[in-house]
Amino acid sequence: MYTKEFQEIINFRRSNRAFDANIIVPDEVIQKSLERAVLSPNSSNMQLWEFHWIKTGKELERFVPLCLSQRAAKTAKHLVVFVTRRDKWRERAQWNLDKIKETVVGEPNKLQKSAMDYYGKLMPLVYANDPFGFMTLIRRSISFFMGLRKPFIRSGGIAKQRIVVHKSCALAAQSFMLSIAAEGFHSCPMEGFDEKRVKRALNLPRAAEINMIIAVGKGTEEGVWGPRRRVPNEDVIFVH
Repeated sequence: MYTKEFQEIINFRRSNRAFDANIIVPDEVIQKSLERAVLSPNSSNMQLWEFHWIKTGKELERFVPLCLSQRAAKTAKHLVVFVTRRDKWRERAQWNLDKIKETVVGEPNKLQKSAMDYYGKLMPLVYANDPFGFMTLIRRSISFFMGLRKPFIRSGGIAKQRIVVHKSCALAAQSFMLSIAAEGFHSCPMEGFDEKRVKRALNLPRAAEINMIIAVGKGTEEGVWGPRRRVPNEDVIFVH
């Protein structure tokens, strides 16, 4: 039963670029979908993301030109900006560390010690940077020498960190869109936007990055640009 329901949600979810002006998307739908997005899998539970909900008429109008006046943005009842926050790694690592410490009664057990080392020692090694690139060199050196003996994660600099946080944020965005579909509404993920102006509009720091902006509304037939075409499964699915 549940497999059939999920397949219906997958089939229903389409990128719709023109929403019905007469149909309102209740705030409760967006709130619930954002809460579901928060439950998405993410790297090391660091949750280096933010979701900015644009809901008032004035703000929606302000964001239309920032989204290059795409029709999806013009007709959207809501916009949600998915943002990566690599710069919050210290705060989120400490949050995880504090949550683990709350579970400790007396002396920490082996699993608790390992978890505390993970967030107290490993996460600073993974995410810390410096003006001279010493931390990047350290990470690459560790990866190289450890990788000579056994499979080992290939850490690097800021580029690697950006990939990690964007993957996690994209997972949250997908959860959000599937939730919107489950509630009977439509969405359109947009990559066409002026990132600098969007960051300025949201008062975001330099290190924050826009992952995508998702428009939400009740889709129309004209908002779907033709049938859903995919290359053959055998071109993308490989069994080893």
